[in-house]
Amino acid sequence: MTNLENPARRTVLKGASLGLVAGAVAGTLPAQAAPVEGSEIWSSEYWAKKGDVPLWMYRKRLGAPKPGEPAKPVVFFVHGSSVTSRVFDLTVPGKGEYSVMNEFARYGFDCWTMDHENYGKSGRTSGNSDIASGVEDLKAAAEVLTRETGQQKFHFIGESSGALRAGAYAMVAPDRVNRLVFAAFTYKGEGSPTLKKRAEQVDYYRTHNMRKRDRDMIRSIATRDKPGTSDVAAVEALADAEMQFGDQIPTGTYLDMTANLPVVHPEKVLAPVLLLRGEYDGIATVADLEEFFNKLPNGDRQFIILPGTAHSVVLAINRQLFWHVTRAFLNMPAPIAT
Repeated sequence: MTNLENPARRTVLKGASLGLVAGAVAGTLPAQAAPVEGSEIWSSEYWAKKGDVPLWMYRKRLGAPKPGEPAKPVVFFVHGSSVTSRVFDLTVPGKGEYSVMNEFARYGFDCWTMDHENYGKSGRTSGNSDIASGVEDLKAAAEVLTRETGQQKFHFIGESSGALRAGAYAMVAPDRVNRLVFAAFTYKGEGSPTLKKRAEQVDYYRTHNMRKRDRDMIRSIATRDKPGTSDVAAVEALADAEMQFGDQIPTGTYLDMTANLPVVHPEKVLAPVLLLRGEYDGIATVADLEEFFNKLPNGDRQFIILPGTAHSVVLAINRQLFWHVTRAFLNMPAPIAT
């Protein structure tokens, strides 16, 4: 599954091939230390400051940090256009684990996320919270990460415009980035049915910094491409969590995706990259992502298509596939021959 031996090789998993290749990967994963009996997932809230704007941050890991203990690898989850960081820590009664932060905490990672400016618990301004603004948010967050963990480099996992935020950050702060996971990413957006429909409102996005985001809009995230790829209960749980923050959400990332692509230039992304696409995702075609993938300069890169999955890999019924390939990528052994 790794491309280290042949930089031009792509890893595309689809259908039955996923089980074959992913099974092989599982056999090569570094052994994970079993959680100490009685250890529980610990969480805490933090605040970053971007100028005068307070930015809410959240952390989960196995056990509270202790002085002198070995550092855990940091994973930072970056949310998209229409939801807050709640999407990464969702509770869906009777439906199994939906918190990707819980899952990766159990894998041994120090998991962090944040609400971007004008989202969730973070500060409200007159801005539109575009990708450039998100990059500044991540710069502020990185200072908190270093202060609290003592580390300088972090893994980033972004979904949808969160992947664009993470990619744009990686271009300007390569010394802060370890490995990158781009889920539901788009490069130039050519041939995207979702972006074609969204572009009908581009004049509105240019003249308004906020847009309507009601329960039906949140539901559409999981139904617009392929109904049945996400559990209705999970989508309703997300809507419940999101609507506490009101029915308005920034327009900046929508404007960027309809009028300003590309905002991430592959030649400037130096870190290892895992590019993930749901089989039915309407935000980007395979050809669009292949073009991006082929221009990445780091030979440590993978392109994986997740079967039976649409735009949101976090909300997918098949979310375990996302967990598996992401965990494998983040735990990739360092190459001996380069």
